[in-house]
Amino acid sequence: MHIRGQSSGLNFSTSPLLASRTPVWRSKFLLAVMAAGFAVLAGRAFYVQVFNNRFFIHQGEIRFSRTLLLPASRGRILDRNGLVLASSVPAPDIWAIPQDVETDDPAVLAKLEQVARLLSMPKAELVKKLGDPDRSFVWVQRQVDKDIADRIAALHVPGLYERTDYKREYPSGEGDAHVVGFANVENIGQEGMELSLNQRLAGTSGSRRVIKDRIGRIVDDIGEEVPPVDGQDVALSIDDRIQFIAYQKLRDAVVANKAHAGSVVVVDAHTGELLAMANYPSFDPNDRGHLTGEQLRNRAMTDVFEPGSTMKPLTVATALQLGRVQPNTIIDTNPGSVVVTGATIHDDANFGVLTVQGVIQKSSNVGATKISQRMSAHEMWDSFSAVGLGRKPDTVFPGAVSGRLRPWKTWRPVEQATMSYGYGLSASLFQIAHAYTAFSNDGSVIPVSVLKLDAPPQGVQVFSPLVASEVREMMHLAASPEGTAPLARTDGYSVGGKTGTAHKQVGKGYASNKYRAWYTGMSPIDKPRIIVSVMVDEPSAGKYFGGQVAAPVFSQVVQQTLRILGVRPDLAVTSGVAMAKDKAPAVAAVSASSAGHL
Repeated sequence: MHIRGQSSGLNFSTSPLLASRTPVWRSKFLLAVMAAGFAVLAGRAFYVQVFNNRFFIHQGEIRFSRTLLLPASRGRILDRNGLVLASSVPAPDIWAIPQDVETDDPAVLAKLEQVARLLSMPKAELVKKLGDPDRSFVWVQRQVDKDIADRIAALHVPGLYERTDYKREYPSGEGDAHVVGFANVENIGQEGMELSLNQRLAGTSGSRRVIKDRIGRIVDDIGEEVPPVDGQDVALSIDDRIQFIAYQKLRDAVVANKAHAGSVVVVDAHTGELLAMANYPSFDPNDRGHLTGEQLRNRAMTDVFEPGSTMKPLTVATALQLGRVQPNTIIDTNPGSVVVTGATIHDDANFGVLTVQGVIQKSSNVGATKISQRMSAHEMWDSFSAVGLGRKPDTVFPGAVSGRLRPWKTWRPVEQATMSYGYGLSASLFQIAHAYTAFSNDGSVIPVSVLKLDAPPQGVQVFSPLVASEVREMMHLAASPEGTAPLARTDGYSVGGKTGTAHKQVGKGYASNKYRAWYTGMSPIDKPRIIVSVMVDEPSAGKYFGGQVAAPVFSQVVQQTLRILGVRPDLAVTSGVAMAKDKAPAVAAVSASSAGHL
């Protein structure tokens, strides 16, 4: 008890330990340490806020702020009459934040099964995409149909979102495919006009800076929104009605003749505008899942071949222009062959004595050779080059080739002879159609345009109007029953043109059983409105001459095209029965005059 009393009676204020004085230096030291600590913190804060604030601002932004791309609507591609050939339609992109999708939740899995069904994809594939919790972003599917995207949004799947986007639609499908081309999922042109005019069509995307929370919801906008600038519409020279007819007739001919492929080109003879350009096989630009190189090739522009007898009108026109021959000049083709520096050039029959007109009408190789011998290689080269052979066409279309026309100084006499009837040089179907504008346009070659023109372009005078008229009359005779292409004739309209048939070159030689057949001509013959050039590659159903295979396509395309353009017939329209009787001997004439096709 005494100890407890003593203990409770202690006076701590009088403790010797507490009564001792603390050294002044210790207090100052502690104060200095605290002041230094505050100074370091203040310096760090000043450094962060002033000197190195960009780094920390960036770190904050990448966690919460986003730049949303506001896609521009790609411009439309129109035909010459305003018909839509390509347009952009809303097609949202579906994306997700995998770490926010609870794939272990049965309710969420049930919704994902519905999403997979709407997107036509296996559920396992969808769950796999969303099953990586370490990923903060994944595309589920790009460019989904708007109604499907709306149905997915109605399911309210956590972590699944959509973004505004557009996809291209091509109403005319495979008929216009090689002209219009297509754009990829990023709306960047890949083929055709979509590729060559991509900069005009694409426009400029806009942007919007926003702050998002961790689940992707927009909390606030940062700065000003930059609106997108939509792409420009482009009007092509193509007439979709003519394009459809050209493609349909070409396709039917390729199938009927069991051919490898084919092409057709239709050109406005007055303006040089391309009214149609079709190839078969083709592809559907709306469904490109199984595209092949064969389908993608725009053969009319990219494939070159020896033009054969379609060169004979150019050879004759050059000789007429130089005054070396007249339409009635006599050319002796006896005995149906001619020897040039040891090489023998044949006709398939002995046509005997012909006029220059007859050389074109009968398509005599010997006659063309003897006419070429009245000119120099330089003169022929100048003329061929002036109509665009050996030069890349002046067109916006991608992939156009220049063909091959060797310098005249390298021509040997036999090569000059073979070039007069289309061997030893090469050109595309597009180039041949372009060259024939010299005959349809009073001797002036005009550029061929894929875009709609406001006014006809300025041409380059190569032949005189008289020479152009004389050659047109010769080509008209070639389409007569006594010529090489009576099947080119059409009801109500006069036509003229030139056939071509050539063995295909394989390696360093020519295949004996593979041919290209073509026909290039114009109508009406006195004042041509259109030029049509047709090529059928490797017909194998028994017929292979240009007058048998390509000329009928020319006839069908010419007749329907001129009616669409409102061109009045310049011949009496006969009945179907009369036409059938009229064409009966024409078929026999084709077989009898097969030499004119080579």
